Amino acid sequence: MADTVLYEVSDGLATITLNRPEAMNALNIAAKVALREAVESAAADEAVRAVLLTAAGERAFCVGQDLKEHIGLLAEGSQHVMSTVAEHYNPIVRALTEAPKPVVAAVNGVAAGAGFGFALAADYRLVADTASFNTSFAGVALTADSGVSWTLPRVIGPGRAADLLLFPRSITAKEALELGIANRIVPAASLRTAAEQLARMLAEGPTVAYAAIKEAVAYGYSHSLAETLVKEDELQTRAGASQDHTIAVRAFVEKGTPKYLGR
Repeated sequence: MADTVLYEVSDGLATITLNRPEAMNALNIAAKVALREAVESAAADEAVRAVLLTAAGERAFCVGQDLKEHIGLLAEGSQHVMSTVAEHYNPIVRALTEAPKPVVAAVNGVAAGAGFGFALAADYRLVADTASFNTSFAGVALTADSGVSWTLPRVIGPGRAADLLLFPRSITAKEALELGIANRIVPAASLRTAAEQLARMLAEGPTVAYAAIKEAVAYGYSHSLAETLVKEDELQTRAGASQDHTIAVRAFVEKGTPKYLGR
């Protein structure tokens, strides 16, 4: 991976770190390519049982598109200047949301535009008390990308989503918690430690069940009750056939602590 994104796998946990703190982790082409490769690798690697997405520095998680690079591409008159959505943002968001393992975003600072989108694509958002969120798109005369038009209404409802998209503003960590954007707020100084502890707990958990939970929630949101009940049956059959289910039941009966295998 390019040094714009750091990638490390340890004991079943893949840690992906956006690493352009001097640019508030803005996404230039190199960073987008490296991030796409990292999240796709983590999603596909059976040895990875949880993913932690975070960023270097204290000011920003990710402010989205690197507009300094973008304006140069616009000046060149390239007809492919917006191809980054299909080439980079869409694969990144799909890898995060469709990964058969839990994804935790540790939001250490400003998350704007695509940065906000990537945080929303995670399953759990642990947020520093100094962090903030902003859709930003309308502020540069663009519409939502990086999955925001899909994820944001599901998190906060379509009315509030429309408000934040039409009238971009900075959302504090406290308001993000109230809206449901943040799952939990921690002091900025302890964010990394808290995020690693949480992600490692998930990496040691029942991976097959977590994958089924992700799939069930995504499916149920856009299908009828009857269809969702059929999907639940399918997914529960899969989870029930896992080794981890047997381990968990045996541990419960024996009043022990299960040690999951992730399969």
